[in-house]
Amino acid sequence: MIRAYKFLMRPTVGQQVALGEMLRDHCSLYNGALQERRDAYRHVSKMSVKYGMQSAQLKEIRAFDPDRQGRWSFSSQQATLRRLDKAFAAFFRRVTAGDTPGYPRFRGVNWFDTVDFPKDGDGCRWDSTPHDPVTRVRFQGVGHVKVNQHRPVVGKVKTVSVKREGKRWYVVLTAEQAQPEPLPKTGSVVGIDMGIANFLADSNGGFLPNPRHGRKAAAQLEAAQQALSRFPRVRRDKRTANHQRAVDKVAGLHRKVRSQRLDHAHKTALGLVREHDFIAHEDLKIRNMSKAPAPKPDPDQPGSFLPNGAAAKAGLNRSISDAGWGVFLTILHAKAESAGREVIAVDPRNTSRTCPECGHVSAENRPTQEKFHCVSCGHSVHADTVGALNVLRAGLVRRDANPA
Repeated sequence: MIRAYKFLMRPTVGQQVALGEMLRDHCSLYNGALQERRDAYRHVSKMSVKYGMQSAQLKEIRAFDPDRQGRWSFSSQQATLRRLDKAFAAFFRRVTAGDTPGYPRFRGVNWFDTVDFPKDGDGCRWDSTPHDPVTRVRFQGVGHVKVNQHRPVVGKVKTVSVKREGKRWYVVLTAEQAQPEPLPKTGSVVGIDMGIANFLADSNGGFLPNPRHGRKAAAQLEAAQQALSRFPRVRRDKRTANHQRAVDKVAGLHRKVRSQRLDHAHKTALGLVREHDFIAHEDLKIRNMSKAPAPKPDPDQPGSFLPNGAAAKAGLNRSISDAGWGVFLTILHAKAESAGREVIAVDPRNTSRTCPECGHVSAENRPTQEKFHCVSCGHSVHADTVGALNVLRAGLVRRDANPA
């Protein structure tokens, strides 16, 4: 299996400059390759430029510009061109499927924050100073950069990436390792119901409060964004010191919220995986759930619109995003795979309207957001617990119908 590791780097001032120049030059290569494809298609011949053709030009590009493009790893530049090729492949796939195409866009320097090295030892070297107790990673054109390695890397390192997040620099590794030993069986199964008031409710009647990290930081973030809005939008190298501090403040608050959300997701998923052999959850279409409502034209007044609840829906969308369901479910599946547990997603329709005692399905069974009262048999319990029970039952049916 492949596992990713992310470590904070401690570059010197000179190394930070070199890393920034590496991102700048790879961004320039990406945009130049994109422009070449656009120009070729606009030509009367409608010529199609592929990755192989652009990769073959790298040798000439590096020789023509030795002080910039020639400084960096050939393999990392190929990875950048593959990145563009994947963007075009996804574009054409969406066109074929009839989805919104989303033509690949030019990247600004502030929006190009990652450089990939496809192979450890080709333009980069993880643990480049094994004789030193301080871990370092070496990048061509940058040097040996100190790494805050907070846990050991198990397995053979396959790829290395450099990532910039605000003022911080990270190295991201992927390592190939043997399948870990599964956790001991507990004999427990559980269904979970994701929510806003509570982050999740389980089929055993338990509840996990929603930490609402984004809402707690909203006041600080609003003040920081207001301070940033007073500065004009200029390029990174044109910012004043006060402008840069305002940018760093906003980025730091966002980073803190993101880290808190990830930490909560990891701890919650780990607890579920350790306690249960089988976990069922709703197959949530989060992107559809957080869409803005469509406008309602007023038939009596052309050009005017009727109220469509957009303000209330915007608040709900913020709460859905703040809960971080998608991140949590991704982490849950990854941890379950490593631990030898089984996770199944089930159709969420009517899970909170179906009575777990008699099976009666009705919207009237849920008179309020929290209360469930069956109009047929009178069974009364918390609505989220009912949802979790029905999710578990549907998950067990799917498991038994498709045994591994």
